[in-house]
Amino acid sequence: MQATVYRFDSDSGSGQVLTDGGVLLPFASDALATSGLRHLRPGQRLTVEVTDERVVRLSLGSIRPPSPR
Repeated sequence: MQATVYRFDSDSGSGQVLTDGGVLLPFASDALATSGLRHLRPGQRLTVEVTDERVVRLSLGSIRPPSPR
């Protein structure tokens, strides 16, 4: 699913994204930690994976987070 970073708190590593469908979804620091990304900025486009109305994985287009082994 495609989304745009709406808010990002660099201290906590959490924030919110706005999906292309207009839904605001939260993400916690664990979603950022598994993404391989260090920082996000509002307006940045992402691919997100959502479970139970919460973002569980973030990625930048062709940059995929490492797969768990």
